Amino acid sequence: MTEQSPALDNLLTESRTFPPSEDFAAQANAKADLYAEADADREAFWAKQAERLTWDTKWTTVLDWTNAPFAKWFVGGKLNVAYNCVDRHVESGHGDQVAIHWVGEPGDTRDITYAELKTEVSKAANALTSLGVGASDVVAIQLQMVPEAIFAMLACARIGALHNVVFGGFSPTALRARVDDAAAKVVITSDGQFRRGKAAPMKANVDEALEGAETVEKVIVVKRTGDQLEGDVPWTDGRDLWWHELVDGQSEEHTPEAFDSEHPLFILYTSGTTGKPKGILHTSGGYLTQTAYTHHNVFDHKPGEDVYWCTADIGWITGHSYIVYGPLANRVTQVVYEGTPNTPHEGRHWEIIQKYKVSLYYTAPTLIRTFMKWGAEIPEKYDLSSLRVLGSVGEPINPEAWIWYRETIGAGRTPIVDTWWQTETGAIMISPLPGVTSTKPGSAQKALPGISAKVVDDQGNEVGPGGGGYLVLDKPWPSMLRGVWGDEERFKDTYWSRFKDQGFYFAGDGAKYDNDGDVWLLGRVDDVMNVSGHRISTTEVESALVSHPTVAEAAVVGATDPTTGQGIVAFVILRGNAVDGGEEAIQALRNHVAKEIGPIAKPRQIMVVPELPKTRSGKIMRRLLRDVAENRQVGDVTTLADSSVMDLISSGLKSGKSEE
Repeated sequence: MTEQSPALDNLLTESRTFPPSEDFAAQANAKADLYAEADADREAFWAKQAERLTWDTKWTTVLDWTNAPFAKWFVGGKLNVAYNCVDRHVESGHGDQVAIHWVGEPGDTRDITYAELKTEVSKAANALTSLGVGASDVVAIQLQMVPEAIFAMLACARIGALHNVVFGGFSPTALRARVDDAAAKVVITSDGQFRRGKAAPMKANVDEALEGAETVEKVIVVKRTGDQLEGDVPWTDGRDLWWHELVDGQSEEHTPEAFDSEHPLFILYTSGTTGKPKGILHTSGGYLTQTAYTHHNVFDHKPGEDVYWCTADIGWITGHSYIVYGPLANRVTQVVYEGTPNTPHEGRHWEIIQKYKVSLYYTAPTLIRTFMKWGAEIPEKYDLSSLRVLGSVGEPINPEAWIWYRETIGAGRTPIVDTWWQTETGAIMISPLPGVTSTKPGSAQKALPGISAKVVDDQGNEVGPGGGGYLVLDKPWPSMLRGVWGDEERFKDTYWSRFKDQGFYFAGDGAKYDNDGDVWLLGRVDDVMNVSGHRISTTEVESALVSHPTVAEAAVVGATDPTTGQGIVAFVILRGNAVDGGEEAIQALRNHVAKEIGPIAKPRQIMVVPELPKTRSGKIMRRLLRDVAENRQVGDVTTLADSSVMDLISSGLKSGKSEE
């Protein structure tokens, strides 16, 4: 009788560690005793974090978990989220502090102080009220990274309306599905957006989306591209309004109203692997408490001293939690950039860091690997000495990219905070604390103080050190999702049914503990490959490939194999200085993986490609690569940033050789 195979094999080991410098540790916001404090009395710990905010009415109960999985945090408490992000900083004498250094793609810039932010948000709140938008109405926002996107979100929060931000690159079909599901009353968009130096239409796509949309009463349009857009902006009289005509004439005075801690703040849709997108619902008090707490401790943010830059888009949860709510609640001075990282040149990010003396920089592993591919000589031309904390978000970061990030961007001295969290969790859950943790390349390490996470097997039992399995959250947390909009059953089924008996939230991610008990994320459980009875994570094989000096980026999938069940098929992008991917080079890569992980993980086939299929948020669509690897018709490519990538890969595969 064979022993049951583990939930996930733990194959890749990493032994390098980087303790914080004494100087950094001495000045850090978070100290090591934070863990013990949270463990001693979890609710008292969270109450203390909530007290960093300004409440109109104090709560009576920290947590009500009697109707699990529906949590209530800071029950009976009332606050206004926008007041906490804007007004209170002006009232405490910081009205002249810059809140946002905004940088447009064409090179135009705008500095917005907290006093100016208060004025803009108040006018936008008055404008929405004038259109009949009230508490609990839904406003859909499809805007690129312009200041009005932030004004609009905060204006909704100010009047108690829910915002439903839709990424600016989403298709009319995707926008319409989200507008209909949330029954949006108003849509806010722009005439057009700049993408890689060109003006592209936005309003025209929105009009296409809204044809026949029954709930939408008004469309507000921000003038961004103006004359640079070809043709006229389509217009519906009586429905459409220019932002500047509607908002600019409004009163600059607006009194924010306090709302219940559990008052809905926003809906954000996350695409399910199947079926229609899920509207993730977040509420006010707990969400703001945890985003502010995590931003303060994970990034070691010092108000009035640091310049922070999160490179995410406003359309994703990272933009909500770590551009708008958490940072502004903490009186941040931050950079917001409209454009792409290679417009007009590949040093654009480093140029911005040098100009604004950015000290805290938070970006995605995909972008880090793109920078690696472009070459270290680009960032080396710029003064990046202002950087003191580097962050990573969106997917597991492979050790080689982590080391490159630390050495090349962080001059070998900056702590890296590799953060794990999701749209559903609302805020960071697992991350190093930069002044406390000895960091390990590629590991998110430990749940933050006040958060509880475990790696468990199929039966829900915690695995031991060195074991792999499923990542679960076994205790409620303040910024947790409060449901799927309009679908209670889907909420329970998607997140709580897998480990229902234990009451665990299951995130859908595989993870492992190393021998020290630190957590390593292994990607989505859907992406696990079963090779000859071994359950192997795509993340580990990708990390092994990227650790080879010729490889910039890799994506790995399991393809049906008559002998082994699944065979490992790898798609790799070579670094700029690497020679072509001939048979010898490919054989060397296969052997390299066997040496790093073991013969079981040796790819059946490696294909050199010019690009990988990615969504606009930078996630690799392995589903499409699986279609290619199994010679199937390629599935839906509408969410890809560039759908022609799949044609390139398919044609390359037909002419390429399979390496045995």
